[in-house]
Order: sequence, then C-alpha cells, then structure tokens
Amino acid sequence: MGRHVLPDAHEFSVREAAASVTVPHTWLKAPMESEDIGPWLPEGWVVDKNEAGYLMAVDLTATDPVVPEGYSASVETRDGVDHVRVHDATGEVVAKGQMAVLGQAAVVDRVSTDDAHRRRGLGAFVMRSLTGHAVAQGAVLGVLGATPDGRALYEALGWKVHAPLAACIYKP
Repeated sequence: MGRHVLPDAHEFSVREAAASVTVPHTWLKAPMESEDIGPWLPEGWVVDKNEAGYLMAVDLTATDPVVPEGYSASVETRDGVDHVRVHDATGEVVAKGQMAVLGQAAVVDRVSTDDAHRRRGLGAFVMRSLTGHAVAQGAVLGVLGATPDGRALYEALGWKVHAPLAACIYKP
C-alpha cells in the first residue's frame, strides 16, 4: 500500500503514475475534480469520491504550542517523517499527525483526533507542533490534502484551499 500525490493534473502524468502501480490498494491523488480523472485511469483503478478532498497550503510560521490540560504529547522522527502524538491520562494515543519536509515544503498527513476527544484543541496542537518542527528544518510552505471534515480545522489555522483533490485507488 502506498500513495502517489501528483502536483499537476495532466492526462499524461495521471496515466503514467497509474500505469507504474503494481501493488493493490495504492492511492493516487491529483488536484482536480473526481469526475474528470476517471477517463484517464487504466483498468483496475477506481475513483473514490468518499476520499476526495482539498489541496491546501499555507506559509508556515512557528508558534509555541501548549498541549491542552489533561493530555501529554510525544514527538518521534522515523525515516525522515516527524510524528506528533497526543496521549490522554491513561497514555492512550487520542490525536496524531505526521509530516515530512522536502526542501522548503512540509507535507502534512494523517492528522486525526479520536471522536471522544474532539473539540478540545488537540488537532490544532498537533498542527502547530508539526509546523514548528517544519520551520526548524527550514520549511516555509505547508501542503496537505484535507478531508471535508478536516478542512474547517485547517482553515481556522490559516490554511487556504487551492484545488479540489481527486482520490483514486488501485483495486485490480
């Protein structure tokens, strides 16, 4: 399982990326409408409208985030990817996110908060922590693919929508 995120939504780049995939359940995401990408996909690919979202970006600014009361946080870097996790009083991970810095850009991925712990500032803490680590590594631009549910959090933190984001999965 893997993921390809295309910076441009051109027929050639979509066809080339899709044709290179041999592993089932590999995702391909491109900045375009879901309805438009389908005709460019070879057999075995499915457009998943439930996974469609938004390509968002922001100029990064470090802050000094404070973990909300009653929670603790941990940061770990593995294979060049920073992982921020928020733990409840029992030590259970209840919010998390990850980010990789590629040159001057930071790509944020897999930000989530357990349903029982939402609306407590945990998602904002994760995002601000990731941003701080990105800025410390020289990143100036943040990029992410947002779900419809996550969009409101990111917009509240200053992120802007730049394009729809089509999501396709290889299911031969």
